[in-house]
Amino acid sequence: MGEYLLRCVSDGSVRPPYSLSCPHDSSLLRAEYKSRQLEIKDLPGIWRFIDWLPVKGIIEKATGRSVTYKSQGLARELDLENLYISFNGYWPEKHASLPTCSFKDLEAAPTMQMLLDKGERSSLVVASAGNTARAFAHIASLTGQELVLFVPEKALERMWTIVPPGRITLIAVKGDYLDAIQMAEKVQSRKGFTPEGGARNIARRDGMGTVMLDAAVTIGRTPDHYFQAVGSGTGGISAWEASLRLKNDGRFHPELPLPRLHLAQNIPNAPIYYAWKALEPEPYQEEMFDDVLFNRKPPLDMPGGVRDALKATEGMVYGITDREASKARDLFEQSEEIDILNAPAVAVAALQKAIEAKSVSSKDIILLNITGGGMARMKEDHSRHMLQPDVAVSSWEDAALFLEEGS
Repeated sequence: MGEYLLRCVSDGSVRPPYSLSCPHDSSLLRAEYKSRQLEIKDLPGIWRFIDWLPVKGIIEKATGRSVTYKSQGLARELDLENLYISFNGYWPEKHASLPTCSFKDLEAAPTMQMLLDKGERSSLVVASAGNTARAFAHIASLTGQELVLFVPEKALERMWTIVPPGRITLIAVKGDYLDAIQMAEKVQSRKGFTPEGGARNIARRDGMGTVMLDAAVTIGRTPDHYFQAVGSGTGGISAWEASLRLKNDGRFHPELPLPRLHLAQNIPNAPIYYAWKALEPEPYQEEMFDDVLFNRKPPLDMPGGVRDALKATEGMVYGITDREASKARDLFEQSEEIDILNAPAVAVAALQKAIEAKSVSSKDIILLNITGGGMARMKEDHSRHMLQPDVAVSSWEDAALFLEEGS
């Protein structure tokens, strides 16, 4: 199991297990694991990294994990000698089997196990633009945990599982992702409900951090560069934190600099991009290439947040247009022969921009995080259970009233 101390990033003070906040400021918490060196366990999926996950047990049916492989097709198209792809989705030929075709499965499994360790019996509340909710719906259906999902109406088509749905209440929000978050925050503060924590949840971050762990174990060292499309930027924080642990491990070429973060957003709905570049934001658009990449209030300036991660790694942030992302998706799918979600196409476009700007060289070791893919293959191989909303609301009071009447 992953034995650990929970410390505030800002001052190093120790907090009780399962805490989500620090008492003196907005700092993120970070797990300091007892196992300084990573020992790969003979366990399925993500649980092979259990020494660096904040859990005591495992969910045996949750067998998915990241798969890292050296690219041939895309690497040839981009003239890169050491391009590695972290594929987070469904691709049987690569032994990739994330059940909801997104790396959000890496967050949901350890979060759910941590709740089981805690003995939490309250209904778990999750707000999502689609992919996170789908991942939590799957894992809750496996474990029997009661789950309340707040999802914008336009994201309802993403709500499905490949297992019979469990005790799930799906609330359709008449608004965007921020509206869903704000409603969920109000409801989860009430008796009988518990928050999953978002970026403040170490189980979510360290679950995502296994992308970097799997890559380092596969390659034998940490990469020079890490590319990912982000909404909140929590995936970038996770990659940074995992890199710090790998450096401290001492066996993955600790003399190397930390992997440089290359984070990408879909403009104009790109608050991290505009803030990092100190640019005046463009007006938000209702339609975008992938709305899962839009979070109006990312964890940017809190201690341990996105800005700290970018500064520590001398990172870069890219603004990618819909057209650039669409062309990049086509290039990836044709060269690697697997379908991908829209979000990782934004990361592929960022990699192309970095090559054009000579921010990376052909010999650099590059890790490209494909945060979701294989949806077409999943539809071929599995039947899906579409989740229907139990109610549509425009205020948190309406949601709370519905939940109270149904309890």
